[in-house]
Amino acid sequence: MRLSEIVHPNQLHGLSISQLETIAQEIRQKHLETIAATGGHLGPGLGVVELTLGLYQTLDLDRDKVTWDVGHQAYPHKLITGRYSRFHTLRQKDGVAGYLKRGESKFDHFGAGHASTSISAALGMALARDAKGENYKCVAVIGDGALTGGMALEAINHAGHLPKTNLLVVLNDNEMSISQNVGAIPRYLNRMRLSPPMKFITDNLEGQIRSLPFVGGSLSPEIERIKDNIKILTMVQNKVGAVFEELGFTYIGPIDGHNIKDLIDTFNMAHSLKGPVMVHVATTKGKGYSYAEDDKVGYHAQGSFNLETGKATASTSTKPKPPSYSKVFADTLIKLAEKDKRIVGITAAMATGTGLDKLQAKLPDQYIDVGIAEQHAITLAAGMACDGMRPVAAIYSTFLQRGFDQIVHDVCIQSLPVFFCLDRSGIVGADGPTHQGMYDIAYLRCIPNIVLMAPKDEAEMQQMMVTGIEHNGAIAMRYPRGNGYGVPLKSEGWEALPIGKGEVLRQGDDVLMVAYGSMVYPAMQAAELLMEHGVQATVINARFVKPLDIELIAPLAKRIGKVVTLEEGCIMGGFGSAVMEALMDCGVVVPVQRIGVPDILVDHASPEQSFAELGLTSGQISDRILANLATNKQRSVVNS
Repeated sequence: MRLSEIVHPNQLHGLSISQLETIAQEIRQKHLETIAATGGHLGPGLGVVELTLGLYQTLDLDRDKVTWDVGHQAYPHKLITGRYSRFHTLRQKDGVAGYLKRGESKFDHFGAGHASTSISAALGMALARDAKGENYKCVAVIGDGALTGGMALEAINHAGHLPKTNLLVVLNDNEMSISQNVGAIPRYLNRMRLSPPMKFITDNLEGQIRSLPFVGGSLSPEIERIKDNIKILTMVQNKVGAVFEELGFTYIGPIDGHNIKDLIDTFNMAHSLKGPVMVHVATTKGKGYSYAEDDKVGYHAQGSFNLETGKATASTSTKPKPPSYSKVFADTLIKLAEKDKRIVGITAAMATGTGLDKLQAKLPDQYIDVGIAEQHAITLAAGMACDGMRPVAAIYSTFLQRGFDQIVHDVCIQSLPVFFCLDRSGIVGADGPTHQGMYDIAYLRCIPNIVLMAPKDEAEMQQMMVTGIEHNGAIAMRYPRGNGYGVPLKSEGWEALPIGKGEVLRQGDDVLMVAYGSMVYPAMQAAELLMEHGVQATVINARFVKPLDIELIAPLAKRIGKVVTLEEGCIMGGFGSAVMEALMDCGVVVPVQRIGVPDILVDHASPEQSFAELGLTSGQISDRILANLATNKQRSVVNS
């Protein structure tokens, strides 16, 4: 059987080990060819090919449920669950999603783009199964990096308290998150990998059996089964896994995650046990592609690349790209931290994504990686701020959602000087709805004792970083994914911005456009297009949504009489809502057109496609404003 013929995972049943190994090779080849063309997560999926095949060989996927943590390790799962023929559309608009998605396949039992959720979800399914009196297997596959997340530990704690609830947790241990794992748990797992209980058995058992006089040179099938059972029994009794045993799990492992036969034998054994079981599987991230094995961080995720050389596909543009916001953030932070030893950068397992790996390399004593633990990162920062430090918590907008209570309870209530730097705010593209940074304006601006700001470009970002460091309280700066505009940057000597003060970039009497952060430049471009239709616009760069510069906005709104707000975030509760509320509080009642992301989930696509679909390109903004002005004019005529 070929991989291309598999449309249901149960087709794996009955295949020989050699057939499964052939399919494993085909999965890796398809995986590599697709990511090389489309970009995507490379290393995680390559490491779980045999694990996936071995596990699915022991399950009935018409009944049994598998929950994959995060989802970018589940590309092999997608390839054997009916998506082979569409896999070339991976992460493209209307194509196969980069993460698990319940609406995409009946085999995607739980969607997830954030880590550490799988055990909780699988345990919930197991409890639902038992409540209904049904009998199917519930399995969670979680990486060792995701195991550092507090939610995973909470789920383990709960599951271990339920000895009659059958649950299988497969720990995919590749010694990596996106970057190298940090913390005591990965260190403990590493000791387990380095001291495998299987070593003596693996090296000596077969030789010992062959030396028996009644066995001779060959092993009968019965003796083979005895040998395998003794190996598995040894793994079950391994006291290196005492921590998990004490937490109520039957622990098995570690086993070779690239040996399909051992995986099948072990999973079958695990399914026969009662209560919560953990199978510890040792894998290699990027397995089968030497470049990915050698550079596990760099090949965690890739844009399109040359499969033969492993190098990124060369850009056809001869014009150099402006630096990314993440790079400007990192370079500026390093300069500031060199002069102020109170500054410390904090990341939650996203050093390379946020740019803090540069700080780690330059000033390692002023860098902290807490692992996949956003809640802890925020309260840690609060504790440091209590004792005079200036913590800079660089966390993606979508991941900061996980620490909402800590922002309120531990930072803002105590008015502590923690500087939140929200990378990937707004539209992020191919990662889809789990990663879109749409909600930070709405979920932060309702909290007392916090300042919210967003730069219009990379130069203003440098000023805002000084503002954030110097502010004696909680403050957050949102900025988008991708490159800046190529504006001139200072190497030092940045000045802080006056908090709560915007700026007028353009004057006009027909409409007032108030833009926030990444929408300032599109607003300026739209104003140019409006001028071609005889509409003159005033454009304000708000800079701050909290406090809002209502002293600047209100008089202009009252004089011009028509207001448009622009934001790269959700409209409900967002920047436009803040402007409307402030105008109402001032008694300025004028028509306000809010332009931003409507009340929908933004699916995976390129950023350009998403902007166009949402009506956020400069041309579309101009057209929407013209249409709204025409509508308001007609209403005025009717009312008069």
